Amino acid sequence: MFQLTEEIKGARSIGISGHIRPDGDCVGSAMALYLYLQKITEAGTEVSVYLEQPPETFGAIKGIEQIQTEASEDKVYDVFFALDCEKSRLGFAEKLFEQAKKTINVDHHISNLGCGRVNYVVPTASSTSELIYDLLDKEQMDRDIAMAIYTGIIHDTGVFQYSNTSPKTMRIAADLLEYGFDFSTLIEESFYQKTYWQNQIMGRALLESIMFLDGRCIVSAVDRKLMEFYHVTPKDLDGIVNQLKIIKGVECAVFMYETDNLEYKVSMRSTDRVDVAKVASYFGGGGHKKAAGCTMKGTFHDVINNLSLHIERQLNGETN
Repeated sequence: MFQLTEEIKGARSIGISGHIRPDGDCVGSAMALYLYLQKITEAGTEVSVYLEQPPETFGAIKGIEQIQTEASEDKVYDVFFALDCEKSRLGFAEKLFEQAKKTINVDHHISNLGCGRVNYVVPTASSTSELIYDLLDKEQMDRDIAMAIYTGIIHDTGVFQYSNTSPKTMRIAADLLEYGFDFSTLIEESFYQKTYWQNQIMGRALLESIMFLDGRCIVSAVDRKLMEFYHVTPKDLDGIVNQLKIIKGVECAVFMYETDNLEYKVSMRSTDRVDVAKVASYFGGGGHKKAAGCTMKGTFHDVINNLSLHIERQLNGETN
């Protein structure tokens, strides 16, 4: 069994990072671990967290301003954590992970086979934040740590509506609420609240969506020109694919946005009929059975034609 205190024993410098374009679970798990390690480690121990600049919606998490958005390439940590991803998605922090004396990977994505010297990968967990909760000494928990973990859990479970929500997840959430933070405002401001421009681009994406495979699937795409027109960045596009997915009759929703010339970041959501993690894996991506993504080259039509081949096979009951 993974014992956090044993794995970091003797370390005088500890680094933490998560995936590029950090979402709620990435930010929540990283900040919870950061706050906890600052609390339990010996005086003088360096604890640092590296992420791309997270969305302002997570500003209520204590210590969020301590996140470092760039790193010295010659820095060598005694222990370095990769959270909610494998190392190739760490972005600028990947070099820090590779140079560290000891590497630890904590994740819940089924596509992650473990990239650390020590791995704690549990695909049945709702989120990496849930796994962080499991690793902490509950006597050292406090309101700020609980709030960070709760943030991660609500984001990866869609506020407890996705199928990855288990009875254990709900018991953990109930325990976290005992710490007395304003969970209602946290959910409203970090999960549901959107800016005027975020709603504008979502409306445009829904308006221009296309049904295919006899209405069982839907796709929408946003190019860089449209993003510039609406004054949005990739982090402002969160939630669009989920909105596509809840359309009646849709078995698989695909949303993509342009990241470079003839290159798209693809997000997929599905019902039990389609394992989108398997689809994404064909194109170098991964994720969960009902929520996955990848990056693909080509025109919009190239991308959707390549995806639809694998999606249709599953809808038709083919195993390969």
